[in-house]
Amino acid sequence: QVQLVESGGGLVQPGGSLRLSCAAFGLIFDINTMGWYRQPPGKQRELVATITPTRITNYTSSVKGRFTIARDNAKNTVYLQMSSLKPEDTAVYYCNAKRPLVDSTWGVYWGKGTLVTVSS
Repeated sequence: QVQLVESGGGLVQPGGSLRLSCAAFGLIFDINTMGWYRQPPGKQRELVATITPTRITNYTSSVKGRFTIARDNAKNTVYLQMSSLKPEDTAVYYCNAKRPLVDSTWGVYWGKGTLVTVSS
């Protein structure tokens, strides 16, 4: 199994910045894509950004140019640097990781989430 532990959430003013971190523990030697998802109040969980082991990145359009995802494979950690934050970025942010399983399917793992609140 894989355990994901997020940190770095909090309250920030509009236009501010925040950095989220997610450390992976357990069966991590073959973790593939890692990413961040978020769930705004009263809405469904949505993709924010993903990054492959070779650091190919993908972002949802609403965060392009403002958020940067990065990973440190040696530390088994993925980061999300968020800048120019807007009130609509308020959400619980979840770390996600995928790894291949012996039956050729994918194991999908989630952290418990960290709350980001953008408000003046």
